[in-house]
Amino acid sequence: MRLPVLLLALVLPVSAAPFSARFEEIKHTAKPAELYTFLYALPKGGDLHNHSGSERPEWIYAILTDPARNGGDTFYTRAHFAAAPDAIAPAKRFHNVRQFGYDRLAPEVRSEYIRLDALTPAERAEWCDSLRLDRPGEGRTEFFDVLWARRGQIGGNLSVITESLVENIKAFGAEHLAYLETQFDVDRVLDNSGRPIPVEEAVAFVKSRLARPDIAATGVTVRFQDAVLRFLPDSERQIAEAYAFVDAHRDLWVGLNLVGIEENGHGYPARFLETFRQLRTRYPTLALSIHAGEMDGNDSHIRDTLLLGASRIGHGVNLIRDPETLLLLQQTRRVLVEINLISNRVLEYTPDLTKHPFPEYLRTGVPVCLNTDDRGMWDANLTDEYYTAVTTFNLSWDEVVQLGRNSLAYSFVQPDVKAKLLAEYERAVAAFEAKYQPADSFAQLAAVKPVTYGYAKRTWGLEF
Repeated sequence: MRLPVLLLALVLPVSAAPFSARFEEIKHTAKPAELYTFLYALPKGGDLHNHSGSERPEWIYAILTDPARNGGDTFYTRAHFAAAPDAIAPAKRFHNVRQFGYDRLAPEVRSEYIRLDALTPAERAEWCDSLRLDRPGEGRTEFFDVLWARRGQIGGNLSVITESLVENIKAFGAEHLAYLETQFDVDRVLDNSGRPIPVEEAVAFVKSRLARPDIAATGVTVRFQDAVLRFLPDSERQIAEAYAFVDAHRDLWVGLNLVGIEENGHGYPARFLETFRQLRTRYPTLALSIHAGEMDGNDSHIRDTLLLGASRIGHGVNLIRDPETLLLLQQTRRVLVEINLISNRVLEYTPDLTKHPFPEYLRTGVPVCLNTDDRGMWDANLTDEYYTAVTTFNLSWDEVVQLGRNSLAYSFVQPDVKAKLLAEYERAVAAFEAKYQPADSFAQLAAVKPVTYGYAKRTWGLEF
């Protein structure tokens, strides 16, 4: 009898002891830059918690100012205020609109915007910085209330969001990621005149782009989740529409997510219990990965999210304060918690990462994996997550490997693809161990060219 893929993954033997000893030696003797480079080259499995905030502002700017990549559109950004040209209101400056949006502005408001490609180098740097958290004092409020609103009409351009996805895939491929399960929606895209693009036309466009050779060359398998903002008055209707869409496009879309700040209060999980129960009477099983437990205080959100049918929990920071649900996850090992260390730090859910519950979950039987969340807005990458985990929590080699294995075993990708990804991951890890087992093997790191961003530079002084 063949074991189910997930069970097979969980009973696979852990890494051979010799490399466990070698990894301990590496942790204690490698210089920070060497350890980071080693982890950059590490086979990483999958990233299961990934939003549209993952695209770096520099990538977005290059796409927005290139008609060949943005579908022939033109973008404008708010640079000053007509009544006070020298005034700067951080929450309002650098709001972005497309050509049709610019054309519809009142003349006095239109005068406050300039073409994005007309920014000076200094203004361009400011524009990029306006779309990420890179300064003291920027945190949760800046992220939820300012950054997303500032993006304006960027996310409604199908060419832009698709090319941004391409850049994300390529960067993950360079970090040796095997699988990306990102949140990607095409139901609200507009053409250059502001008219909705038919959904099937948008799906065909995305599939065509992902079929090009540059994507295949990355080695990254890509699947999508559809996401619904949880605190809107009509979220129930949107969930039903998303459910129908994913059911009709299960080749590429493999799950559904509820997103949005939990502190809002209007998107509590129990609100949607009847909605999901009704949908399950009409559709075959659809995988759910739902944000829960990204809160400061105690609540029942994780337990209630499990009632919705979720088999993965996004963040789960305050699971540690719900002993009954924590015990359930420890004992059943059926639900994975998607850990996002840097996100939790910069959004101040766990500003001191030494107090993060991640090691408690990891070492008491709760399945976990590392993910990047909105990494473009943190100015970070997946290697930063691994470096944080290894250096903060003294991870063993078996734990590092299990994190990658979990990220594939608990993914929503089709079973045959999952089996292939798991087998390839085991082979990649074995080859990696063999490569770096010799005592003098760190000389091979000279061939690895890590790419770091602002987070690594500010946090550890690492820049390559």
